[in-house]
Formats: sequence, structure tokens, C-alpha cells
Amino acid sequence: MSRGFIRPPRLKKGDTVGIISPSSPPNLEQLDRSLAFLETLGLKWKMGQAVRNKNRYLAGTDDERLSDLHAMFEDPEVKGIICAGGGYGSARYLDRIDYPMIRENPKIFWGYSDITALHTAISQYSDLVTFHGPMLASDVGKPDFHPLSARMFGQLFEPVELHYDETVSPLVSLSGGSALGPLSGGNLSLISASLGTKFAPVFDGVVLLIEDVDEPPYKVDAMLNQLRLSGALSRVAGVAIGDFRYPKDHKGDHTYEDVFDGFFRDFDKPVVSGFKIGHCQPHFAVPLGTQALLDADARTLTVLPGIE
Repeated sequence: MSRGFIRPPRLKKGDTVGIISPSSPPNLEQLDRSLAFLETLGLKWKMGQAVRNKNRYLAGTDDERLSDLHAMFEDPEVKGIICAGGGYGSARYLDRIDYPMIRENPKIFWGYSDITALHTAISQYSDLVTFHGPMLASDVGKPDFHPLSARMFGQLFEPVELHYDETVSPLVSLSGGSALGPLSGGNLSLISASLGTKFAPVFDGVVLLIEDVDEPPYKVDAMLNQLRLSGALSRVAGVAIGDFRYPKDHKGDHTYEDVFDGFFRDFDKPVVSGFKIGHCQPHFAVPLGTQALLDADARTLTVLPGIE
């Protein structure tokens, strides 16, 4: 792998995982319901001190949430960390994280949405492969949690090369060719908000994953334009477009497809849309930081294992 990324050790039955809420307060009923799923995986769990806290729109203060993150990485009993949910707030303490400590204690870190800020920062400053996957309260504890989403947790126990093709969902090739590079990215709003800071993703040579929720098409257009004007899009090897879910009040007169077509039809890098990655069910979980091959002609995405 490039950049010397560290793949964390795999989980084993009987291991303990830590549960944290790095951003907004999770739905506690759904969180409690999700714990039975961890038990079906043969896992024990340890709850962070701030998980059930509430401070306005945050799961406790910045200090409390940061303390949970640090405590779980430092705890030798905890072999992996799974986020309860997203929302807002993980970027508020990026400049206070002990990245050398995380690098010295590599372990599975799993989440998505607002957790994109942590994925990007930990990748950049701890060189750790992390996992973009469904979260406990946001997904696992809901009645519509999909069997494929559940099976994605298997990659934490056994190294497996992931292969996404149209047997999972219909895919659209917006720009042809193939790209090989580390998979990077996540939530488009978080990526866009990080530009101009030292916590922006490394764009050079990556297969950029983007997804988002409740953003109208014109805002997605604006965020993609920001990536274009910043030079980020010109530096990536390719783009994998995950799930984009319309706001509830969307009238349907403008579509995400129109936006993506306008940006990427004449793009000189491979671009494929339609991946069920993001705020959706099923949710195809992927490691971030491992090598990925995006083949726009075959409409496939192949990602190397994220664990040792």
C-alpha cells in the first residue's frame, strides 16, 4: 500500500469493541437495539462515557467526546471502535486529537457521515486504514437494517477483497477508463467543509468516494464546483459516487443525475455512480486507505482488505 498505511488487526470472537458518539446524540432506543447484533458477531462491547450525554446538538462537550475517542484507542481491552451515529461535531476537535497515540495503537475504527472528518484526519496524521460503514444507532438498530449491510461486518474478522458490481446495484459509467489508488473520502459536505484546512483529504492519486444526504441538487453542484475550483478534482485518479438521498421537500425538478452528468461527462478520469455506499440500505462498507481499482468500463469497484 502507498503512504505506509497501517492496517489494524482483525477482530476475533470474544473481543471487545468500544462504542462512541463523536458527533450528535444518537437515538438511544436504536442504539440499545443494536447491541444484540454485536452479540451475534461474538463481540462484547464497552460504552463510552459520553455516548448518552447531550449538549445542545452534540453528544456531550467536545472534551467529553474527545476523551472517549482517546480512551478507546488507549484501552488495550478494546480491539475495535464502532461509532453509534453521526450528525455534526466531529470536526470541532480535530486539532486536539493525539494522532501519534492512535498510530501507536492501531485498531479498527468504523463509521460514516460526520465521521468522515475523523476518517480523513486519522488517515492523514495517523496513517491508519479506517472503515466507512453502517453505524449502530443510525443503521444497525433500525428495523430496515439490510442483511447485506450486516454481512459487511465480516470483513473485520477475515481479510477479504471486496468486489462491487451490478449484482449489488445498478451502476452508471459517467466517464470511462480505470483508476488504481487508495480509496479516500466519504461525505461530500464534510470533504467540502475541510478544504482550506490542514484536515482536508489528500486528493493526489486517490479513488475519491463521495456520498451525501438531504442536500438539494444545487448544493451538491456547489460543493462539486468547490472541489473543481480548489484543484482537488484534477488530482484524483477517479471518482466513485455513492448514495445521494434527496431532502424530504424535494420537488423533483432538478436531479442529482443532472448534476453528476454536467460535472463528469467530459471528465478525463473514470467516474461511476450508483454505489450503495452512504445513507442507504443496503450499505456496502469499505475500508479507506487501501488500494482500490475503479473500472468505469466494466462498472466495478474492487477494494483490498482493510485488516491484517
